[in-house]
Amino acid sequence: MSSEKEPLFSAKNLKLITTPLGAQNPITIQVLGICSALAVTAKLEPAIVMSISVMFVTVFANLVISLLRNTIPSRIRIIVQLVVVAALVIIVDQVLQAFAYEVSKQLSVFVGLIITNCIIMGRLEAFALGNKPWPSVLDGIGNGAGYGMILIIVAFFRELFGSGTLTLPGIGELQIVPDFMYELGYVNNGFMILPPMALVVVGIIIWVQRSRNKDLIES
Repeated sequence: MSSEKEPLFSAKNLKLITTPLGAQNPITIQVLGICSALAVTAKLEPAIVMSISVMFVTVFANLVISLLRNTIPSRIRIIVQLVVVAALVIIVDQVLQAFAYEVSKQLSVFVGLIITNCIIMGRLEAFALGNKPWPSVLDGIGNGAGYGMILIIVAFFRELFGSGTLTLPGIGELQIVPDFMYELGYVNNGFMILPPMALVVVGIIIWVQRSRNKDLIES
């Protein structure tokens, strides 16, 4: 009796990537990772770097825990998860210090706090411990991308309206609002670069998402 092998990018597997981008977004639906949304979204560059860093840690932590899932004693599983995540965060931190030192200084302690990111620990506990490596990798990509998408959107609007610029990795600061707008009386909204405005922008995103998906209101 032969059984067909499931395609790597079957509809079921692709759903692991697409669902966290919308219906089960870790920030707007599950309300996880809000602290970093407050801390690193005043400019676009650190938000992009943080998004990539969290995705890297989520993907490889999911992979490692999935590979070890049948050998990890239940009593110490949280400790093992923390050790794996901490090792990956150290790698990320060292790479940033070596190749993107200025961004590393902007992110400061928040790179280290990836270790306690609820999204990462939640996916390890809820998914990687009970699933094979490939689906776990896709789950890590999906949740990392869902987290990063919200961070980048929030940072885009905060920097644009707060500073009139957009700062991109490898490019630097680009002035988006032209000089003639300032000459006509346009003034940057300083409130946008204050941490509470991150919550306001996230709240607007949640409102838009739920108004377009009425079924999320009951979930």
